[in-house]
Amino acid sequence: MSILSRFQDIISSNVNALLDRMEDPEKMIDQYLRNMLKDLAEVKKNTASVMAEESRAKRLVDDNEAEVQKYHDFAKKAISAGNDDDARVFLAKKQELEDIGVNLAKTYAIAHENASKMRQMHDKLASDINQLKQRQAMLKAQISVANTKERMNQINDKSGRGRGGVDSFNRLEEKVARRLDEASAVSELNEGPVDEASNLAEKYASGNSSPAVDDELERLKAEMGLE
Repeated sequence: MSILSRFQDIISSNVNALLDRMEDPEKMIDQYLRNMLKDLAEVKKNTASVMAEESRAKRLVDDNEAEVQKYHDFAKKAISAGNDDDARVFLAKKQELEDIGVNLAKTYAIAHENASKMRQMHDKLASDINQLKQRQAMLKAQISVANTKERMNQINDKSGRGRGGVDSFNRLEEKVARRLDEASAVSELNEGPVDEASNLAEKYASGNSSPAVDDELERLKAEMGLE
């Protein structure tokens, strides 16, 4: 049966395995769910058709069995009435119907098996869809958390590079200060040795001493008891 072979992969499909193979789950979940709903609609339509075939085959079997029983009863009545010839006619018709019934029973058995398989496929696909719907929100939440974590990792990387930049600036600042100290030291060395006698002579040769100041100095020392 073509419809059975067409949907045979549905019954063996595994929603978890399909989800695992998704390269971009956030985009693929909704698309995969839409595809499954489309498949379910087609499977449901064909399943209903196959189940209708089963019902029709069962009805033909039931009708045939009723006819067989009817001619069986007619044969008994004919025998009871002493009409064996009429009974033979009824029994011949009964046998003819029984032969037809064998083929009808075979047809019904095949229709019943097909309907069972189609119903199994339908129920499997419906179950997978319900499972995916239940997991959809959870999966999207997990994807959102993963995306947030990735952004945090990127921010941490940039923060680490920023700290490295500050450290580099500090090292540069220290290097500039060290060069300035070295330049000051060289400048001091270039000035030559200090002549203390010459500096002291300049102090006494300046002529800045004043008698009034000297008198004030002596009075201040007397008050302090230093004389």
